[in-house]
Amino acid sequence: MKMPNSAFCFVFFLAISTMSIIVSSAPLQVGFYKPTCPRAEVIVRKVVYKALYQNPGLGAGLIRLHFHDCFVRGCDASVLIDSTPGNPSEKESITNANSLRGFEVIDAVKAEIEAVCPETVSCADIVAFAARDSAYILGGINYAVPAGRRDGRVSHKDEPTQNNIPAPFFNLQQLQDNFARKGLSLDDMVTLSGAHSIGRAHCAAFSNRLYSFNATNPQDPSLDPAFATILKTKCPSPTNNPNPTVPLDFTTPYRLDNKYYENLQYSRGLLTSDESLMTSASTVATVSNFARQGEVWADKFAGAMVRMGLIDVLTGSDGEIRKNCRVIN
Repeated sequence: MKMPNSAFCFVFFLAISTMSIIVSSAPLQVGFYKPTCPRAEVIVRKVVYKALYQNPGLGAGLIRLHFHDCFVRGCDASVLIDSTPGNPSEKESITNANSLRGFEVIDAVKAEIEAVCPETVSCADIVAFAARDSAYILGGINYAVPAGRRDGRVSHKDEPTQNNIPAPFFNLQQLQDNFARKGLSLDDMVTLSGAHSIGRAHCAAFSNRLYSFNATNPQDPSLDPAFATILKTKCPSPTNNPNPTVPLDFTTPYRLDNKYYENLQYSRGLLTSDESLMTSASTVATVSNFARQGEVWADKFAGAMVRMGLIDVLTGSDGEIRKNCRVIN
């Protein structure tokens, strides 16, 4: 799949056009690496562009990687750490294993940056930059990323599921509570859910809506019947192995846009957590607004990504700058 011309042009233009995002009292700053590694963000976007040109699906993986990093121990790249004997890492969690993607892209970025600026740019910042660049390449959504994060030294298998990563079966209240614990609002939650306009989900994440919803209705009555029929052809049985995947958004699966919200209005949200956005008057109003005004959603998505990137960051002398993102120094 060829990438949009606007994304391709970045190869020839080094200046990054950014939205103006004001982050008050943040411990991070835009342009943090200009004095120490001025080409850091250019290198990240170059490597990410090459990866997404070859496989656009990695863009969703990189955005999700940033989300899964920030929601566990804050944005400290703990999600990148490999397991060691006796210490299985976050990668082994049921929420991440055989699911998270993009690690090799982060590795490629880190290797190239280390060659010119050794022990200078954190893996946590690379993840944040790569998520931003994925949003730009796949959706034209660009924003300035405050940087200066440091890398954590701890990663535990059990922590993602300990009230950190929201589950695909969460209802609206559970989602709201989950995001609130991270300092994010209900509006942020609805806005960031728009990332489900790209990426894929395993059938096991929603097959209960097709075959075992409840004792009265085997199929979730809130799911569009025609859409359910399509899903059953992709996921013929909830017990089948291997566990196949389907796009979260069948309309524009490789474009980060507001079609996700349009799908919700037609009862075509894939996950229970997606459909939950249609269970409250306030969130329904937000969904309707985003469905009508894609540019409004895109602007708010940029701001919400910046706020997410500030969750419990390590700065100053805390943490470290890993030489290899997979291994603690």
